[in-house]
Amino acid sequence: MQRPHETRQYPPAPESRRERQRVLVTGASRGIGRETAVAFAAAGFDVAFTARTVTEGSGTVPPRTRGDAIAVPGSLDTTAAQIRACGVAALPVRMDLLDAGSVTAAADRVLDEWGAVDVLVNNAYAQTEGNMDRVLDVRHVDAEAMVRGNYLHQLLLIQRVLPSMVEAGGGTMINLVSNSARQDPPAPPGEGGWGLSYAASKAAFGRIAGAVNAEYLARGVRAFNLDPAFVVTESGRARGGTDAIEATGFHGVPATVPARAAVWLATANDAAHHLGKTAHATQIVAALDA
Repeated sequence: MQRPHETRQYPPAPESRRERQRVLVTGASRGIGRETAVAFAAAGFDVAFTARTVTEGSGTVPPRTRGDAIAVPGSLDTTAAQIRACGVAALPVRMDLLDAGSVTAAADRVLDEWGAVDVLVNNAYAQTEGNMDRVLDVRHVDAEAMVRGNYLHQLLLIQRVLPSMVEAGGGTMINLVSNSARQDPPAPPGEGGWGLSYAASKAAFGRIAGAVNAEYLARGVRAFNLDPAFVVTESGRARGGTDAIEATGFHGVPATVPARAAVWLATANDAAHHLGKTAHATQIVAALDA
């Protein structure tokens, strides 16, 4: 794996004082979040995880434009069963990323139960109406909701969890970023491209890791931006629009790819070379399989 040219020395991955390390994964009822939670469990971590859907069969997501909610599989209960099957502890916590009170309550629940976590994986994102709207169709209320869910409330969760990492002597943060925040869409929304509001909110989210490293790397906290690549999740497929994006050349990868990459970033000393830039899940997994 190529290393940067700079000679800066990075600290190794923090060591936990506990027999088993603990991770908090957000948005883990389905898709990348669920696979990531299970991958950490398989690696021997106790896993706390959040989602809006508690029981199987009750999950819904809003459409990309306007209309009725769409049913999707996945739940905290189902993910918990998969984690416990790995022989580790599962701590399911309901959290709605669009509700600030829910975000702080979820963080407090995990910290009350465990005191601190060794790894925080910020995978959840705001699923709102209008994220495929074209520029002149964007409603400010929808754009504002995406900024709250994808940036402000992510920051709120980090502000709750980060001090416990510092007090414990270190930790690792992994933020699932989006290529849409860095790359211009190849076509209009619905024709192979993506909407402005979602991309703009994820661009703001992508600045958090660098700020955390600037302030807390010397105190043992490492923050990574992880690009999962183009993953067609259950909710993404249900909401539609992914076929047109795939037709423009964005080939999907399984959700297990970013899940494996996240575990590697959290546990490998070599992962430090990805600090200060975007780590790409496909490149990490390709190197692991080489």
